Amino acid sequence: MFNKRTLISYQCWIFLILHSLLPLPYSSAHTITNDNDKDKAIFILAGQSNMAGRGGVINNVWDQIIPSASTANPSILRLDAKLHWREAKEPLHKGIDVNHTCGVGPGMVFANSIIGRVGVVGLVPCAVGGTNISQWSRGGWLYGQLLRRAAAAVRDGGSIQGLVWYQGESDTVLKVDAERYQHKLEKLFLDIRSDLQSPLLPIIQVWIISPSIISICPCSYLL
Repeated sequence: MFNKRTLISYQCWIFLILHSLLPLPYSSAHTITNDNDKDKAIFILAGQSNMAGRGGVINNVWDQIIPSASTANPSILRLDAKLHWREAKEPLHKGIDVNHTCGVGPGMVFANSIIGRVGVVGLVPCAVGGTNISQWSRGGWLYGQLLRRAAAAVRDGGSIQGLVWYQGESDTVLKVDAERYQHKLEKLFLDIRSDLQSPLLPIIQVWIISPSIISICPCSYLL
């Protein structure tokens, strides 16, 4: 059995493998403390509870323990609920996934693993716990919020370099939902690329994994 904190450690491996595949621009790392940086490498974080972060949450209370891989860095920023850039720290989805208690998620692990390559990282949290793939379809509230936050993220400079997607558990309850998942997910990704006017936007889809799965396939697929 894996608890949420154990899963975070496996997520570290996923991101360390996947980020090396991304066609990211190189720039020297630098520190900023305001909204005016023009070189942010922006990543959208979307999906359900595992992306929103449940690490360290027990009985709806976060224990406030932060793993070393998730520590804050002045060059990692977060777009908050009021659409302002702030220094990122756990829980990243506080104020976004408002109906749940948020804890540690994979976003900071990802950002820390790529910061040496891209300089300033801008994270745009959009995940909401318990959501299914249909709720993320074009025209829905979640999809609209993602687009609104993406637009706000580039308002003061920077460019969207990728989408990190972590969702699917809610679509495993019924067989019919599981069977339709791939088609709906592919359409969602195409819609996002179209609406962001970025037809080659890198998209990372993340799995919940175990050691047995690592031995077979150490990562999910990159579209």
